[in-house]
Amino acid sequence: MEWLEAMKESINYMEDHLLEDITPDDIARQVSISSFYFQKGFKIITGMTVGTYLRNRRLYLAALDILTGNDKVIDLAYKYRYETPESFTKAFSRFHGLAPVQLKKQPHRLHVFLPLLIKISVEGGSQLHFTLEQMDSFPVIGLERTFLYDTAYDEIPPYWAWFCQKERGMCCSQLGGSRNLGKYGICVTEEEDPISFRYLIAGDYEGDVVPEGMKVMEIPACTWVKFSCTGPLPGAFQATNTRIFNEWLPGNTRYEIALGLNIEMYTPCDTSSPDYYSEIWIPVNVK
Repeated sequence: MEWLEAMKESINYMEDHLLEDITPDDIARQVSISSFYFQKGFKIITGMTVGTYLRNRRLYLAALDILTGNDKVIDLAYKYRYETPESFTKAFSRFHGLAPVQLKKQPHRLHVFLPLLIKISVEGGSQLHFTLEQMDSFPVIGLERTFLYDTAYDEIPPYWAWFCQKERGMCCSQLGGSRNLGKYGICVTEEEDPISFRYLIAGDYEGDVVPEGMKVMEIPACTWVKFSCTGPLPGAFQATNTRIFNEWLPGNTRYEIALGLNIEMYTPCDTSSPDYYSEIWIPVNVK
């Protein structure tokens, strides 16, 4: 399935199953995309997470039920997949700005949230620069942490700041001297975990003793599309990432994503420089 069609189909699937306990993993499986790339792409294209979209659509439909019927709050809570009436009321009030029992008296305060219409338009601008490279498997070593899809975008930059300021020197010392820890940022997904993914700040592993708290991972042999990013972090990197999901994937007819794996490659230079160079690696198969 083409990327743009997959995004449209994911919206249709969510709309058809809003009253069911569906997960991002269920949706990704339906459109034949890895959960990691689906959730990352959805966030970049729409500006919200899958969870936020589902929650907002359910709260809008719940409001319509209140305005057109006589449902009890407890019935609406369970209908729209909340565990308790209290959690439903709290979410409803945060989204609409008033409690469910107040909406009938102030219907003008309804927060409208209609189904998304995915439409991508590319106009002008420079081309994305990338190379295609077949690589053998290679080992990496680093620090690992698990992040939720819903909050990772905001939490990973502070994780990097913590590593650079407090951990890099000690980790390199434990490995016996200067190493390229921080060369890679690696996202790893597991099919059985639809809400979170593993993220490693890593470098190349040379067979040393693995210090406590660090982890070795084997990156499988694969064909990688390597996108070039030039400019200070995080702006240039985020801009390239956005263009990959908004332009390259929707317009690409030759390659499909191969693994639930994504690699960020950083060079050991001043990340604030206008000439700073980094890369985004995406594993692919030829269709």
